[in-house]
Amino acid sequence: MARCLRIHAADNVATMLHDAKAERVEVLGAAAKQTIELRAPVALGHKVALTPIAMNEPIVKYGVTIGIASKDIAAGEWVHLQNCRSRVDRRSQTLDPHTGAPGDNPYE
Repeated sequence: MARCLRIHAADNVATMLHDAKAERVEVLGAAAKQTIELRAPVALGHKVALTPIAMNEPIVKYGVTIGIASKDIAAGEWVHLQNCRSRVDRRSQTLDPHTGAPGDNPYE
């Protein structure tokens, strides 16, 4: 079974410790024997939502807010550029989720 790590009890995301398909994964760390069903594949090192996170609610890792949900995020969903934004950088909302390239400047 693939696993992910919840670092702090207040975290609403966990970090994948393996590449995983849309499957049930074990949550280690501050999780009390929790499992979660991934909604789609999530790669090693990426974050997955442990609980539903409503649009404009904080994304919490290490016990601190690391971003804001830019849309509703379901439990088991990949948390990345496509559904979160920075509290301080409006440009982060335009980044491509796969390349990280900004989408607000067309390059010719």
